[in-house]
Amino acid sequence: MTVTQLTAPNLTLSAPNGVTYAYRRFGSASTTAPPVLFLQHLTGNLDNWDPALVDPIAAHREVILLNNTGVGASTGTVPSTVREMAVDALVFADALGLKVCDVLGFSLGGAVAQEIALIRPHQIRRIVLAATAPEGGRGFHAWSGQVGEAVMADEPGAEEFLTLFYTSSEASRAKGGESLQRLFTRQTDRDTPTDLTTRDAQLLAINSWGIPDITKLGRLAAIAQPVLVANGDSDVMTPTENSYLLAGHLPNAALRIYRDAGHGFLNQFPAEFAHEVNQFLG
Repeated sequence: MTVTQLTAPNLTLSAPNGVTYAYRRFGSASTTAPPVLFLQHLTGNLDNWDPALVDPIAAHREVILLNNTGVGASTGTVPSTVREMAVDALVFADALGLKVCDVLGFSLGGAVAQEIALIRPHQIRRIVLAATAPEGGRGFHAWSGQVGEAVMADEPGAEEFLTLFYTSSEASRAKGGESLQRLFTRQTDRDTPTDLTTRDAQLLAINSWGIPDITKLGRLAAIAQPVLVANGDSDVMTPTENSYLLAGHLPNAALRIYRDAGHGFLNQFPAEFAHEVNQFLG
């Protein structure tokens, strides 16, 4: 039986830093391609990866979905800086024996992916940065208005999800509803929901990462790996101009922008983006 995002068991790994990490690992292990480490968005856990995106990638290589420190069923305290999150993710990778891997970082996970590549460049082969921003980027230091209200909702529901991840068009919101259904298809052995403590610590990290500072963009020159940068054309969480900043300052980057899509473009166009990721990773 083929293991998928809907059937993969929740695994745990105790690392030297005292954290017990929760993760899922599945996919094609017969290939020589390195596994892909998936790093999740603000408040997201293992169940927030859309199976329509993950499973087509897992058909070509192993995928490893990680709950970083303190997220979901992982133990420990959520760090309040992106750098600490990157260090914790590397502790997990080392404990798992990942000598080399590819990384797919979504939103906050994309910031962590950048920091990992800067801290441990020899361990990362290729990078996918989805709906994310460079340190010191634009327009996400402090959310306000409808976006801020949705981010800070203590019990976010479908409406908050659609507001943050999709455009106001009927087509985009319909695709968002379909993705929500897929995210809740799995009924047994679901991950532990994230709590408000997790959200607040992650927001501290995002706010620090998002302090506008054009001098920080120079750090991107040190990321020499091939990078696929992708986003929707109407991202209200990490404004799309940040994807252009990434692509313009990374030495070896390709850029893909999806029309009538927002922060959740990868859930709105899962088959298309999975195909693009597979082609990029090779």
